[in-house]
Amino acid sequence: MTAAPTAPAAATGPDPAPDAVPAIELRDLTRSFPGPPEVQALKGVNVSVADGEYVAITGPSGSGKSTMLNILGLLDRPTVGEYRLGGVLTGTLTEDQRAAVRARQLGFVFQAFHLMSRRTVLENVLLPMLYSGTPRAQREPRAREALQRVGLDHRVDFLPGTLSGGERQRVAVARAVATRPRVLLADEPTGNLDQATSGEIMALFEELHADGLTLVVITHDEGVARRASRRIRLADGRVSPAA
Repeated sequence: MTAAPTAPAAATGPDPAPDAVPAIELRDLTRSFPGPPEVQALKGVNVSVADGEYVAITGPSGSGKSTMLNILGLLDRPTVGEYRLGGVLTGTLTEDQRAAVRARQLGFVFQAFHLMSRRTVLENVLLPMLYSGTPRAQREPRAREALQRVGLDHRVDFLPGTLSGGERQRVAVARAVATRPRVLLADEPTGNLDQATSGEIMALFEELHADGLTLVVITHDEGVARRASRRIRLADGRVSPAA
């Protein structure tokens, strides 16, 4: 006896939206600097980064990586083209609005750490929450939670100068994620670290990505770039075919 056709299985969750809004979208973006001669640091760049994606942006010196970071971080504006962050066209925002979006939706990790030397580890992590709109009662619990996540809850009262390079970068990561940003931008995050410590920091990034954080790492280190889910290579201001 032939079995009747089986009904489609009940969905266990919402289907992924095919038109989901990307976390980051650059459309025909160019950034020029006046001369003479005029320099086009980015030329007609089209890039899309999905929510929860882990992307590495690579390229040689002078390829446009720093210019792209400044635009992604709302520290600079494109000359031509569009930058949408979470679907919002950032070019129409005032400087105050851009600062507010930057504080609430973006986290930054830099090669040089950029910690305040006279503030404790806990105070360094608390600082960006003053500007992100985090309710006062939630700031210290979030800061301590972030420091525990990076393995530094036993260093909350230390000054940055008493920490190793790897520990300082972990503080910087905790500071970046304590505000619960939509996107974490990391600029050469292992540039000042030895190989073993670099591996620890990248493993930490992978844990954060596994929790759903959108991660964009700008690096010249191919070993670091290979750990990302996708690589975007810049050459002479243009996006090369994906690696």
